[in-house]
Amino acid sequence: MEVYSILNTIWGVLKNLWWVILPIILLRPFLFLWLWWRQERWWAGQKMILLEIKMPKEILKPLKAMEQVFSGFWGNLYDPPYWWEKWIDGKTLYSYSFEIISLGGETHFFVRIPEQSRNGVESTIYSQYPDAEISVVDDYTKHVPQDIPNKEWDLWGTDYKLLKEDVYPIETYSRFFEERPEAKEEKRIDPLSSLLEGLGKLGPGEQLWMQIIASPITNEENNYVDRGREIVDRLIKRPEKAKPKPIMGEVAKGLIFGKAEEERKEERMLWPEMMLSPGEREIVSGIENKIGKYAFTSTIRFIYLGKRDRFFKAQCRTVFGFFSQFSTTNLNGMKPWPRTITKIHKYWFLPLNLIRPRRVYVRKRRLFRNYVKRLPSLFPLSGGTFVLNNEELATIFHLPGRMVAPAPSLSRVEAKKGEAPPELPIE
Repeated sequence: MEVYSILNTIWGVLKNLWWVILPIILLRPFLFLWLWWRQERWWAGQKMILLEIKMPKEILKPLKAMEQVFSGFWGNLYDPPYWWEKWIDGKTLYSYSFEIISLGGETHFFVRIPEQSRNGVESTIYSQYPDAEISVVDDYTKHVPQDIPNKEWDLWGTDYKLLKEDVYPIETYSRFFEERPEAKEEKRIDPLSSLLEGLGKLGPGEQLWMQIIASPITNEENNYVDRGREIVDRLIKRPEKAKPKPIMGEVAKGLIFGKAEEERKEERMLWPEMMLSPGEREIVSGIENKIGKYAFTSTIRFIYLGKRDRFFKAQCRTVFGFFSQFSTTNLNGMKPWPRTITKIHKYWFLPLNLIRPRRVYVRKRRLFRNYVKRLPSLFPLSGGTFVLNNEELATIFHLPGRMVAPAPSLSRVEAKKGEAPPELPIE
């Protein structure tokens, strides 16, 4: 009887106050749907263009030059919306899409950008690579059927995720590549060489697309700096900042314990830092270096697609090998994200296996849609991205020289197009 009375009271409260409780429950879903709608309308009014970058015949500059290019990209595009622009206009942070693709063995480098950023992007690239050639091209993703997978075409691919928290850096050129200003081109090591060789081995009817979506951010949008400092403080066992204490209490403590207590405190603070192992020092140095540079929220994925009579899934191993170069046991690395990979294992619960082909199809369709529209992994939900800085992005995507990446499938600019002399008569 008591339980019935309690339930009856609760029902009476809900019955009379539902108009107060329901809006509170629905507020978060409403804000999500509202923001999604406004952002869809805003993006519909933005014009994006695809730039193809053709390599110069020879590139003698170190990879540090590409790091400077990404620094320029950051400044060219970073424009966070304020309150009205976000919730009313639907404005979001712009993003770049850096893409390396192979069309039947012919390799291309692309950058997809907002049209209004074209001048800034081109000038940034030309400042470091004046012999490169940049042109606006049609979107290659529109040249294949848009309903893949279908009876004629199939695909396989995945998004990538980091092995650890994103404040830990991946392996970059400054750590294990020979990057000396005085080194000749043939003495350098380039991680793109293996990828370009593999892309060049694709045949007619085969395509492989690799995509890096990067949006410039600061610590305000993603507290990666604060998170990195917390990990560093924890590794070196740095004590938390002490709260201000009463003056009289400090005076009394000084009279009782004297300076010896202060010296012991200082010793305890410094000793753990001196006891760090070489690996721990490397982690601390790597995190501090990463959070000290320009940062981008990033999504990395690849798709291998082709006609069913030519489809050979083992071609994906080229990309797996490429990304494995950036992994270390004590820092960070990248691996395929099981949630997005276009493969679903069979379960012991047999009825669930009946819908497995349909689940694989849905994953392939979602991956293809996200690539074509350059969307993050969990769209329209947030999350699924990770932070990379300009040094890490330059290691993955850069312009390789002919000596370190001699793949014949990569077309290069043999002669730089020059402008007409200014004294040339025009009539």
